[in-house]
Amino acid sequence: MITLSNTDVRLPFKDLHGLAKYSELNEIARGGNGILYSAFDQIAGRMVAIKTLWPGYRFERSARRRFLREARVTAQIEHPGTVPVYEIGDDNEFGIYYAMKRISGENFHAVLRRIGKGDHETLEVFPLRRRIEIVTSTCRTLSFAHALGVIHRDVKPENIWVGNFGEVTLLDWGTAKVWGEPNFDDGRHHTTPVRPQHSISAQVNNVAVDHISKHIDDLPTLTPADQLLGTPTYMSPEQISNRDIDERSDIFSAGICLYEAMAVAEPFRGKNREETFENICSRRPAPPSERSTQFSIPRRADEIVFKAIAKQPSARYDSMNQLIEDLEELIQSL
Repeated sequence: MITLSNTDVRLPFKDLHGLAKYSELNEIARGGNGILYSAFDQIAGRMVAIKTLWPGYRFERSARRRFLREARVTAQIEHPGTVPVYEIGDDNEFGIYYAMKRISGENFHAVLRRIGKGDHETLEVFPLRRRIEIVTSTCRTLSFAHALGVIHRDVKPENIWVGNFGEVTLLDWGTAKVWGEPNFDDGRHHTTPVRPQHSISAQVNNVAVDHISKHIDDLPTLTPADQLLGTPTYMSPEQISNRDIDERSDIFSAGICLYEAMAVAEPFRGKNREETFENICSRRPAPPSERSTQFSIPRRADEIVFKAIAKQPSARYDSMNQLIEDLEELIQSL
């Protein structure tokens, strides 16, 4: 709650550097490469979220470079569907950190899990139409990122945040790839081809795409040759085989999210990672409308899903905008 008492105050008397400008630092989550804290920004007078590296990696060179990449890419993709980054800094104790908006709500995976367990109240709040709208909003954010030359590479319900007021945010750009960058951190690499200009917007918020992308392209390349990035059940076939990828890989992952959002079932999950990869590369799942008849999924939805998750990139939607158009038409028909 904003009140006069927390806006009409003086700034701290002394200069504060690094994380010293934040108080009430409390750990709220841990991830693969870092720790997330909530904190109070004494300068702006607001609660924020702060991400830092794990203690053992805070002063390790390659880990710092990767973390800086994540922070800067996240900061440069300014869109209603991303989390605003307020500051990137280097603290004597915690190392590199970045502060961002603290969001409320829950991830989409938690919503789908409750529906899958038969929670009727959740289903009332998130009927089929609303679940498709959430995936569509995520696709809009991805479309914007693609226009900047950025591929997310880890699109999944756990990274889709549904806010308390209906806002939809795509999180975790830590594995994002920029078109035209080499894959590896040494001289033994090949370059991801740049997609034709007709597949991306010429302008984003009246700022030339090539100008914005240039700043992201300046960041160092950090992906090791033998590392698969992404979550196995949402990877595209080209990610699994470690081939060059473009925005159609995100389209594949978004298609899996769409399938799961509608059918409340994962299309490709196997007994283990190997079987899951085999399913993704070789098996066609049951249509969502047949997999979960209780949700009255229209046949048109099946067609959209299968085009998005086609095994060959050339058989998929050529751009995220094309997928969005079909999803908007589908929503209007429900």
